Amino acid sequence: MTALPGLWLTLRYRDAGAAITFLREAFGFELTVAYTDETDPSIVAHAELLWPLGGGVMLGSVREENADVVPPGGSAYVVTDDPDGLYARALAAGATEVRGLVDQDYGSREFTVRDPEGVVWSFGTYRGQQG
Repeated sequence: MTALPGLWLTLRYRDAGAAITFLREAFGFELTVAYTDETDPSIVAHAELLWPLGGGVMLGSVREENADVVPPGGSAYVVTDDPDGLYARALAAGATEVRGLVDQDYGSREFTVRDPEGVVWSFGTYRGQQG
């Protein structure tokens, strides 16, 4: 049995269905579940996407009852073993470049892009301090 992530990024999107498609195609997130609203199937009530190296994203559509939750903004950092390949994949899927591939002085190779609704996604080889 695979351990489930202990930390989830949570987001609201104006078009959550399109966001799910983008996150899968551009970055390689794996959709594990998506529930739509019973009265309006275009509304995503809840979806979960796992990142292959651990962690995940929970997302849903902006709705009246969660209107106080501002739709996407902010940013996320995600560890990848293949920043070059992922960078090309993200741009091909329509991500907007914020910062191209760069080798950092602390040893990480990384890049930053923006998704169609404005969330900034940084991907790199830096795994954080251990210990």
